[in-house]
Amino acid sequence: MVRNVVISGGGTGIGLAAARVFAADGDRVLLLGRRGDVLERAQVPGALTHAADLSDPEAVRGVAGLVGREFGAVDVLIHSAGGNGLLEPPAGGDDPLDAVAHSWTVNFRLNLLSAALLTEALRDRLAEPGGRVLFLSSIAAYRGYGQVAYAAAKAGLHPYAHDLARRLGPHGITVNVVAPGYIEDTAFFGEGIDEDLRAWLVEETLNGRAGTPGDVAATLHWLASPGAAHITSQIVQINGGAERGH
Repeated sequence: MVRNVVISGGGTGIGLAAARVFAADGDRVLLLGRRGDVLERAQVPGALTHAADLSDPEAVRGVAGLVGREFGAVDVLIHSAGGNGLLEPPAGGDDPLDAVAHSWTVNFRLNLLSAALLTEALRDRLAEPGGRVLFLSSIAAYRGYGQVAYAAAKAGLHPYAHDLARRLGPHGITVNVVAPGYIEDTAFFGEGIDEDLRAWLVEETLNGRAGTPGDVAATLHWLASPGAAHITSQIVQINGGAERGH
């Protein structure tokens, strides 16, 4: 059966890898992202693309209208959009409180608000039964160091997903969260990662390697499969055991 799959942040990294996996199955895929040029360069056979700021309610209403016209029902909704704000304009001025407000607001908007708005806009279009909602969190949500605003925003996805699972469960729709650790070949670290930091992140794992977008895409694909129909309200960590540590 051909499914309708909507993927935010589908132009790069994990979202793009997931799009390719679902498209290879013959599913119809819609890629969403803020940068139209990036979406146009994404090589996903047969995929539709649409540029929109998913933290803007009006833009999300436009996405919902597009989905209604092109797809009707949504079988799989994947929230891969997010990031730590590296692509955002910096805070103006030198006031430290302004910098704090900017960082927390940007991370909330990119990682949490965008996911909530898109989910609520498409909630009534989710296939009943059989719909799947999948959020991308992070190992950072479990830790109290590093980029704390980003971690807090990702952690906010967890209670939202649990509540959504309760609301949608009676309709035969599952809701789960995937929380990756260090994943190579993404734009998270901007132009590149410091080699010492990379070595430390790999050393944290129990299997001695960095994750790949394909690792996460395969898990998302499985959670969207009939074999995972009884799995809901779960947070699946993909980090080579790094969250446990040595």
